[in-house]
Amino acid sequence: MVSQHGIKLAVYLVSSFYGDHNSKVCECLLRRGTLTLAQIIRFTELSREIVRHCLLALIHQNCIQAFSIQQEGAFGEAPKVVTHYMALFDNIIHHMRFPKFIAIVKDELGGECEKVFEALLQHGRLSFNQIVDREKQTVSKEENFDVDHLKESFNKLVNGRFVERCPAPEPFLAPPSDEETPAKKRGAKSTKVGDVSESIEQRALAAAAPMESLRFLAETHNWSDFSDKSSEEKFTSVKTGEKRKQDFLETDGGLLDQDEKKEVLWRVNFEELIRRLRHQACIANAKSRLNDECGIILGAILELTRSSESKVNIGSTASVSINDIYDEVIKKKGGLGMNLERIRASLVELGCEMPMLVEEYSIDLKSIIDMAQNEEVESIVLKRYGREAYRMFRFLSKSGCLHETDKIADTTFVEKKDAIKILYKLWKDDYLQMEKVTVNGARQTHFLLWKVNRQSLCQHVLDEMYHAALNLRLRIAHELDQEKEILQMPKDKVGEVEELRKRYMRLKKVSIIYESSLMNLDDALMLFHDF
Repeated sequence: MVSQHGIKLAVYLVSSFYGDHNSKVCECLLRRGTLTLAQIIRFTELSREIVRHCLLALIHQNCIQAFSIQQEGAFGEAPKVVTHYMALFDNIIHHMRFPKFIAIVKDELGGECEKVFEALLQHGRLSFNQIVDREKQTVSKEENFDVDHLKESFNKLVNGRFVERCPAPEPFLAPPSDEETPAKKRGAKSTKVGDVSESIEQRALAAAAPMESLRFLAETHNWSDFSDKSSEEKFTSVKTGEKRKQDFLETDGGLLDQDEKKEVLWRVNFEELIRRLRHQACIANAKSRLNDECGIILGAILELTRSSESKVNIGSTASVSINDIYDEVIKKKGGLGMNLERIRASLVELGCEMPMLVEEYSIDLKSIIDMAQNEEVESIVLKRYGREAYRMFRFLSKSGCLHETDKIADTTFVEKKDAIKILYKLWKDDYLQMEKVTVNGARQTHFLLWKVNRQSLCQHVLDEMYHAALNLRLRIAHELDQEKEILQMPKDKVGEVEELRKRYMRLKKVSIIYESSLMNLDDALMLFHDF
């Protein structure tokens, strides 16, 4: 269930990227859940044409998934197939991370791959022919356009799993009694057969996803058609930077252009990018909590086991032999001087047990993420409530069970009257759980017991982070709006006037501070939601 501030942040992002009508449709789906076209029109009070246009645009930008199900007809009528639409909250929030995603691709694959990757981020879904057409428009007449070079860059993105085939635009979900489980299509990525807790949205996503054998398959024999005249004519109407919102087949079920159905459409694979960011977070935590050597060894293991991960938030890595770890470690910066004994010692520090027979090691990533989450919450408590509150919260967090007020005060060396005030404050702000216990004896005695409920606490902290991220984005937008006059002026003119130059430098400094704060906040947000 998405929190209220999470919904507000998602709606603001859609409004910023795609306009108010799209954000209204998106908000309707986020707040009310999966709806049909008629229901969206009724709830948003927008015209049918506008709603259809918004749905098509948001599907193309991977913010909405459509699917059809069979519904019983009215009395005496046959069953009918109805299209439903659901908002993809995670994909919307990923719009905040586009700069991070671009940086990952640029660092690993270079600037040429970065250009293709940016095109897919901007346009949502493109065929290779459309990518070629777009690149042609950006190349000047004096430069020679090399389609083979572009093809090579695209292949690198596919092989690196940064790009994947698009899901089916509108999968049909058969009635449960006749349904074939989607586990046969996606293997480990799908839910178990007969899982009664699987929601209709989960079934739709599993049915829409391409088979794993096709997901990263690039059919190069179809790419020689990039000069097709119809493709060029269709794409020339789309200027660079313009959102592609036209030429769709506007039937209730059809979501793609007739010609596009004949081509393979590609999109950015957010799953792989979030996996890379999760690995980076684990390595950074190991370096700060332990030492640089542990971070290097963890990075080597993650590099070796990345391809075997079936989902982003996997609990533990696959087992790797000590020789494979050594071979990978000496390739890393700072790892050349390590020997097997130092590697084994670092593996113990990372929580690995010494094997009895075959010397293979697996890292518990979930425990690293849990420790990072605890550190994040404890830092919030320290900054917001002070050192004494931090000690009491840390004691309760580590114990994981209920404790009476006197026990907490004595253990953390806090005066009882101060301890009660602090505990009440933490409870009021949803950082602690309180239980009242009454003991009947010679006289009735009341006790207050306190504990940290980790699950509800993480949800509360996540909602606070969504709220903070929304406020930061609003503040950045406000600052830019206040100084829009300066931003529209030529830079040389701004430099000539002292007052304008000072205002411009102030805006630049403030923007850097807010943007860096937002990036750091998003790192913490991913820690609680995506990792």
